Amino acid sequence: MTDYDVIVVGGGHNGLVCSAYLAKSGRRVLVLEANDVPGGAASTREFSPGYSVSGCANWLYQLNPDVVKDLGLRLDYAAHDLDTIGLSPDGKHLTISGDVVTSDHLSAEDKAAFGPFQAKMVKFARLLNTAFKRRPPKLVENNIHDRMTLLKLGIDMKLLGKEDMQELLRLALINMYDVMQETFDDELLKSVLALEGVMGSHMGPRSPNTVFGYIYRRLGEVYGFHGPAQVKGGMGVVGTALASAATASGVEVRTGARVASINLKADSAQGVTLTDGTTLTATTVVSNADPKTTFEKLVGFRNIEAGTTRRVSNIRMKGNAAKLHLALDALPDFTGLSGDQLGQRLVIAPSMKYLENAFNHAKYGEFSQAPAMEISIPTVNDPDLAPSGKHVLSATIQFAPYELKAGWNDNKKLFEQICIDVLARYAPDIRSLITVSELLTPADLEAQYNMYGGHWHHGEISLDQIMMMRPFPGATQYATPVDNLYLCGAGAHPGGGVMGLAGRNAAREIIQRGKTA
Repeated sequence: MTDYDVIVVGGGHNGLVCSAYLAKSGRRVLVLEANDVPGGAASTREFSPGYSVSGCANWLYQLNPDVVKDLGLRLDYAAHDLDTIGLSPDGKHLTISGDVVTSDHLSAEDKAAFGPFQAKMVKFARLLNTAFKRRPPKLVENNIHDRMTLLKLGIDMKLLGKEDMQELLRLALINMYDVMQETFDDELLKSVLALEGVMGSHMGPRSPNTVFGYIYRRLGEVYGFHGPAQVKGGMGVVGTALASAATASGVEVRTGARVASINLKADSAQGVTLTDGTTLTATTVVSNADPKTTFEKLVGFRNIEAGTTRRVSNIRMKGNAAKLHLALDALPDFTGLSGDQLGQRLVIAPSMKYLENAFNHAKYGEFSQAPAMEISIPTVNDPDLAPSGKHVLSATIQFAPYELKAGWNDNKKLFEQICIDVLARYAPDIRSLITVSELLTPADLEAQYNMYGGHWHHGEISLDQIMMMRPFPGATQYATPVDNLYLCGAGAHPGGGVMGLAGRNAAREIIQRGKTA
């Protein structure tokens, strides 16, 4: 007799979602999380005594409402529907609030064009949602569920109308640079939107697939988010809430339990061995780890056939974003911003040329000399994250390659200072306020959050790595070439972001297969 019906490797948000659905179906489920707290990249961490930040994911903006309802999640928001403020070095900033953009220096034409542009992108995102709520269909098998998914997708595409359907097919194949050039005049507006298409990826605004990346991020609007939300207590509260929901459903969650290997018998997953030597058995193993970690490190390439090894190795997942955390003695003075505006989402990407130049360094294994940034000062909305009167600043930095040609050990401090120099152009007093600074490179993110290459999407979000191509042919419906081994993480359909659909869809697939076995 096995110890469990299902062992889930990794207690990130998708692993916890998957485990809760499986436990609700009557299965005995164990979640094994390597870190001391659940949640994976949805975590809150104290980087200096009294100063806490959301360690990897900064915002909540894509959590699927069906997951929230099914698991009975209750989240307290410190702020929601935050504005995005594009910072200009001269203080002539612009503000995006939902489908409205405002700036004293924006043309009437750009203001008028913005709402229809956003509406069109959200319309396309609704189409994506049709496919994302189900397992990705296989095109070569006569399966009724896949045929229904394709039929529903086809009907929804038809309902777009001929003009919008043609526009979607056109946009999906081009880049944010070209779309921005043909839609808007203002450089700051174009660049702020272009950054949305490349966040967390190894792409610049001229790269193909970046329009698709932009549409993908618009799923938040489909789910009711009209701007990022800040969870009170940080993103770790999301991980804790999901762990509580899983436990309430009957899941056993073990933290500080790192899996060393997924054990096979006759090419079938039989359980796992922990780093402390403990062996646990199960009829089904579900990996919330990324596909490369799952097959290369946990299963082992020697245990799978060469074709699968090749397909896993070819998954594009070059981590290219760093995180900067600052403990501050007081609220910094950003030129041209009020105190309330400092609690919004702040973006440094003054032009598309600036953004493309920042990416050019990463192409050659170098960090950007003038990086783009997405900035949060969470203590404006949630003062308990720092001592009284103090503040924290957390920024996602584009672009910083995982494989730095010169090596991160000797260059980490240099890049940290470059990032602070960029911030100082917009907040001149910030250097005098810093008491502690911390830079997490993609290599650090890999080590802390157990994601290969430090890539938080577990693979690029691009047309050749989505739907029936994610993570690779032969493992596109959560089942893998290894019997009784499934994937439920961001590397599986539909992809990354704190969404929960990969975990939900994987659980539903496992439950359905159990009914037909």
